[in-house]
Amino acid sequence: MAEGSIFADRKVVVAAATLSCLLWGSAVPGVKIGDGLLGIAPTDFASLLLFAGIRFCIAGLMLLVLAVATRRSIALTPRRFGEMALLGLGQTAIVYFLLYVGFANTTGVKASIMTATNTFFSVLIAHFIFANDRLTVRRIIGCLIGFAGVVIINLTAAGLDFNFSWLGEGTIVLASLILSFAQIYGRQLSQQMDATVMTGWQLLLGGVILTAAGLIGHGHFERFGFDAGALIVYLAAVSAVAFSLFGVLYKHNPVSLIASFSFLIPVFGVLCSGLLLGEPLLQWKNLAALILVSFGIWLVSTTSRKTVAA
Repeated sequence: MAEGSIFADRKVVVAAATLSCLLWGSAVPGVKIGDGLLGIAPTDFASLLLFAGIRFCIAGLMLLVLAVATRRSIALTPRRFGEMALLGLGQTAIVYFLLYVGFANTTGVKASIMTATNTFFSVLIAHFIFANDRLTVRRIIGCLIGFAGVVIINLTAAGLDFNFSWLGEGTIVLASLILSFAQIYGRQLSQQMDATVMTGWQLLLGGVILTAAGLIGHGHFERFGFDAGALIVYLAAVSAVAFSLFGVLYKHNPVSLIASFSFLIPVFGVLCSGLLLGEPLLQWKNLAALILVSFGIWLVSTTSRKTVAA
C-alpha cells in the first residue's frame, strides 16, 4: 500500500496524530525535569535556548540517519537547502525563541491557552489557500469546543486572568501565527520531497540556529550527568517521531483535520505532568477537557475524512 493511502486512512490518521500529541504532551514535564537536571533557572533565557537547540539538532540527525538507513537521499540542492533553512527558521528557531519570551512574561495557564490559538490560525489560513479545506460551521464549532477543553483544563481556583501583555500573551500568539504559516509552507514543500527528510533538515537547521543563539547569549548547563543526557535523547526522539508523523499527516490530509488534534497536546501535558511530577491528576476538569477536545476533533474530522489533500 502506498504511503499516501496509508496516512490518509482515518484510523491511521487518528492513531498517528494522537500518538504525536501524547509524545509532545510528555515533553512538557520532560523539559521541566530536564531544566532541573541541567541546573537551568526559569529566567536563564540563553540556557533554555541552548537546551532546546541541542534537543532539536539531535532530533534532526536521528531522522536524517534513519533516511540514509532506509536508502532515501538526504542531498539538497542549493535552492532546496534554502527552503529547508527557511522552514527551520520559521517552524523551529523563531517559534521557540518567541515562545520562551512569552513563557517568561505570562503565567503557565495563559501560555497553554494562547499556544492553542495555533489551531485557529491553521484552519483559517488553510481556508484561503486550499480549495478542499474550506471553513464550515461544523469545523468552526469543533475548534471552539476543542479550545474550550484547553481553557477548562487550565482553570484554577482563582479563575482566569484576562489581562493581556504584548510581551507575554502577544508574543505567544505571534509564535502560533508564524508556526501556522510555517506548517502550511512545510506541507507545500512535502509534496515535492520526502516528509521525513524534510522534517530532519528543518529540525537540524532550526536546532543549529537555537544552539548558536544560546551560546552567543552565554547559555550553559550548571551540571550534566547520565540522567540529563538520557532525557535529552528521549526528548529528541519525541521531537523526531512527533514532528515527522505530523509532517507526513499534513502531506496527505487537509490542514484543518490534522491541526485540530493539537488541542490534545495541553491535555496530555497536564496528564503526563500528573504522572511524572505528582501534580493533581484525578480532577473533573481533566476528564471534561479530554471529552470536549475529543468531541471537537470528531466534529472537525468527520467533515474531512472524505477529503484527500491535493
